Amino acid sequence: MLITHARIATLGDDPKVLEDGAILIREGKIAAIDTTVALATQYPHEERLDADGQLALPALLCGHTHFYGAFARGWAYPGPPAARFGEILERLWWRLDKALTMDDVRYSALVCLADAVRHGATTLIDHHASPNAIEGSLDVLAAAVVQSGIRAALCYEVTDRDGPARAAAGIAENVRFLRRMRDTPHPQLAASFGLHASLTLSDATLADAVAAAAGLETGFHIHAAEGIEDVEDSLAKSGKRVIHRLYDAGILGPRSIVAHAVHIDESEMDVLAETGTWVTHQPRSNMNNAVGFAQVEAMLARGVRVALGNDGFSNNMVAEMKMAYLGHKLVQRDPRAMPGDLVFRLAYDANAELARLFWPAQTLGVLAPGAMADLILVDYKPTTPLTAGNLPWHILFGYEASAITTTLSAGRVLMQDRRLLTLDEEAITARSRELAAALWTRV
Repeated sequence: MLITHARIATLGDDPKVLEDGAILIREGKIAAIDTTVALATQYPHEERLDADGQLALPALLCGHTHFYGAFARGWAYPGPPAARFGEILERLWWRLDKALTMDDVRYSALVCLADAVRHGATTLIDHHASPNAIEGSLDVLAAAVVQSGIRAALCYEVTDRDGPARAAAGIAENVRFLRRMRDTPHPQLAASFGLHASLTLSDATLADAVAAAAGLETGFHIHAAEGIEDVEDSLAKSGKRVIHRLYDAGILGPRSIVAHAVHIDESEMDVLAETGTWVTHQPRSNMNNAVGFAQVEAMLARGVRVALGNDGFSNNMVAEMKMAYLGHKLVQRDPRAMPGDLVFRLAYDANAELARLFWPAQTLGVLAPGAMADLILVDYKPTTPLTAGNLPWHILFGYEASAITTTLSAGRVLMQDRRLLTLDEEAITARSRELAAALWTRV
């Protein structure tokens, strides 16, 4: 395919904006980028996709999400509003996940995947929970991911809160799916070893997970120090702060992802940096749960690797970027906090580097020859000059994700002119409404 007449923003180490540019795609990768005149002359018989002056950008990525939470949208659980994070977990999420059936798991994923395609996100790292539908749940998610055309790394969150049998089943599901990915790899799929959070994991279960993961060439994906409850629980259990407890348990390392890390001190930052552990930042979720904001710039200054996720909010990563940009300024009362180019580095460069843990042969987050042909077309006609230098602020202030008209992943068109091509959004929406209503009734 040859995409023509695009304003191409390459991003990457040497970012450029190419006017009236063209992108040649071969076998899922970008083969060439040049002017439309040059490539159209060189490849006169190539199938064309006319961008009609739209902005071409690398597709978006998400470092931490939860497909299983889709049916929470609009559900007002009974009783007064939760007053603290622990109550939100107990009254909302831990009631919802227990009620999920395999059908619910499948359609929750399809809802989120359709949302991702519509908002131009083609690489997602998911963290799943369904305590009464554990065995095979990652296969159900995997089938939905393959159908959608995007790529996702999957895991099951092990926890002690539903008893030892389900904790063991969660460990087994991670091991089974990790072995499946090792034995029968798929270019759209990858696996990690999921754990819920320090506050719902005993030392024994952490040890069992570490033992089960041995030899599988995997890291762990866990929430850590999201709310102050996690810190209090860790200190009561072990006399250690959360990151120190996880380090001593063997959970941290260059393949592991710690989601949130809101309530950590400098000594914990140093441990994260020394072990090469990834941290993902989810500003919309942190604001919604009123848990505070991670000290992202302080972590980066100490050498911690930080990427951007959404924690199960919509897969509108443009909205996540805007909240990161604005939220840190408000929390720190400093307009210099979290500048736009740093937000871009988290969303694109860091997330692409994180994705390489799972897809080491795939270059993402940049438009360049040899990179995966993961890109979006955006109906954005700037009213002021747009350059490689000011692009982040155009994105943060100039357009909403609804301006995305076309999404490609590995050269495959998943959405064109705002119409999804791989997923029947109308049928998915109709069935998800039925399943969600039944789930709410059961809960």
